[in-house]
Amino acid sequence: MRAVIWLLLLAIVAVVGAGLLGSNDNLVTFYWAPWRLDLSFNLFLAGLVGFCFALNALFNAVSSLTGLPRRAREWRVSRRDRLAQAALREALAQYFGGRYSRAHKAAQRAIAIQTYTPELQRDTEFAVLGHLLSAGSLHRLQDRVGRDRQLAQALELARMAPAGRTAEEAARLLAAEWALDDRDAPRSLELLAELPPGVARRTQALRMKLQAARLAAEPMEALRTARLLAKHQGFSPVAAQGLVRSLAAQALAGARDADQLRRVWRELDAGDRRDAQVAAQAARLLAGLGAAEEARGWLRPFWERMSQLPREDRDAIALALADAAEGIGPEWLARLEAALQACPGEGAIAFAVGRALVARQLWGKARLLLERSVDDPALAAPARRQAWLQLAAMAEHGEDAARAAACFRAAALS
Repeated sequence: MRAVIWLLLLAIVAVVGAGLLGSNDNLVTFYWAPWRLDLSFNLFLAGLVGFCFALNALFNAVSSLTGLPRRAREWRVSRRDRLAQAALREALAQYFGGRYSRAHKAAQRAIAIQTYTPELQRDTEFAVLGHLLSAGSLHRLQDRVGRDRQLAQALELARMAPAGRTAEEAARLLAAEWALDDRDAPRSLELLAELPPGVARRTQALRMKLQAARLAAEPMEALRTARLLAKHQGFSPVAAQGLVRSLAAQALAGARDADQLRRVWRELDAGDRRDAQVAAQAARLLAGLGAAEEARGWLRPFWERMSQLPREDRDAIALALADAAEGIGPEWLARLEAALQACPGEGAIAFAVGRALVARQLWGKARLLLERSVDDPALAAPARRQAWLQLAAMAEHGEDAARAAACFRAAALS
């Protein structure tokens, strides 16, 4: 297609030229006293075109000669730019290859080339990346003083650059990660707090905040961060549930008295308070602090839907109620009986109901339930031991020494 177009254009030029230059009757006369020069019109046009081409070639030659210094300078700058880029790529390859000393030297070489080339100094992001690579290499080499110096230079350059926001965010995230590696949780949390809100909600920033909060023994902050990570799908659902349960239990275990435990319980998310494992842990701790009645109140919603819970959650709720059975009221009897009928044969529920009946001094049925619970191999060893001890105590109360001795022996062996 292109050849056809060129052929048509050539034909048009030939037709126009033949029409204009076909007759050679015109003359062009130049007078320069006392001389006179007569030329045909066609020769004049050919000479004029040739003169224009020659003049253009002369101008190009002069321009090339006068532009030699500029082109030489551009060539030198381009060569130094290629050297700097090659040094930075080498530093990156050496860093990922675990050769941190070589990576540091290559990054410093790239920075030096840019520093001593004024035309390259406008590329601030290049310098920031070089300083960050150098700082990362020094961090791996345990040179914290040099690392902090390189990091400070990178942050200063990033703040000076018109479009250095991304580089500054990268520098601050790296600084927070290095603080975590140094086990300096307060410094890491401080750096993460200085991040813009959008950056602070990124998955990587939230992961580091979670690690720093756990390292700083701030379980409530870690719990809030873990919920955000779970919301942003930073963990699988199973891992997120296990982590949130662990952090909630850690926050509850840090309470020193009942008032502090109640405050932590209120600060928990509603979803955490609906978690049977978390509620069981909280009730067990509150009962141990002398508030058994309130602990049973935290467990009541779970007992009312005991049959709907998974077996693991039922066991946790039952064992928590067993720890909070002291002083249990008669209004619980119907609820306990319903749980027994809904989940027959489960040792944990039998143990909890037996402890509650002991607290109500209903010895006969309590003994039957406790004996049933110790026969369940799924019952936890501490709960089985408590059941044997309770049976031993009831045997002593009934003056059955042989039975008491057998129960004490079974408790020691369980």
